[in-house]
Amino acid sequence: MTRGELMSRIRSRGNASTELAMMAVLRRRRVTGWRRHAKMLGIRPDFVFRKTKIAVFVDGCFWHGCVTHCRVDRLKPYWQTKITMNTVRDRTQEILLRHNGWKVVRIWEHDLRKGGPNGLVPVAAVSR
Repeated sequence: MTRGELMSRIRSRGNASTELAMMAVLRRRRVTGWRRHAKMLGIRPDFVFRKTKIAVFVDGCFWHGCVTHCRVDRLKPYWQTKITMNTVRDRTQEILLRHNGWKVVRIWEHDLRKGGPNGLVPVAAVSR
């Protein structure tokens, strides 16, 4: 069995730690009106504010190719391809949402950490 076949059998459990951190920030700041993984246009953003048409994605540094924390050039070809496909999908989804009148906010995993327990960095972008 090849590495690709082996990895394809592993089922995703989501980016629970980053999403839970973002949920804690939203709750701590008493930001309301959001839903997790609400489907629209065939896309499931991590957090959706339907009334204001804001889609929030909380991206893990490794899986979404953060230029600061993910050195794609040092990875094996399988992972380079995987991360490249993720970034292409991210851009495609963002274009589709923006074309349909949605504001898209992307929050990096490291921004949640940098914001500390109150998450000052990402919440400012979401609560506007």
